[in-house]
Amino acid sequence: MTIEDDIAFLERIPILRRLGPPALRILAIGAEGYRLEPGQVLFTAGDAADCAYAIQDGSFALKPEHGEAEIIAGPGTLLGESALLAETTRPATATAREPSTVLRISRTMFRKMLEGYPEAAHRLREVIAARADQWARDMENVRDALAPRNKPR
Repeated sequence: MTIEDDIAFLERIPILRRLGPPALRILAIGAEGYRLEPGQVLFTAGDAADCAYAIQDGSFALKPEHGEAEIIAGPGTLLGESALLAETTRPATATAREPSTVLRISRTMFRKMLEGYPEAAHRLREVIAARADQWARDMENVRDALAPRNKPR
């Protein structure tokens, strides 16, 4: 793939799309491509996470550390997006289900890109703030749904 192909691919990932083409060019240039065969593990639950992986081709089974149901992630999915901004650990093990290709985006490179493109950092902040607002509303809805109802007398 060319840098232009990688930029076009990154533009299809919702949170990255907001960064804009100049910032995506930096990410595309700095990202590392990896190919995995079926059964190969991309990362393991509990591992320190210092990057995100954008799935270009193929799919991965994500098995949470604590026995929850397996999730399947395919092309256009960004695995570990929170690791781009903060130190964290992997909540699940990612295993290739078929021949798969990913782009590895390191936290260090992502932060340097944000420093160089403050307008991209501002747009990312807006996305994160909107998500936080949505999560707060969702939590309020769950709380309301679980609250005991007043029983008629």
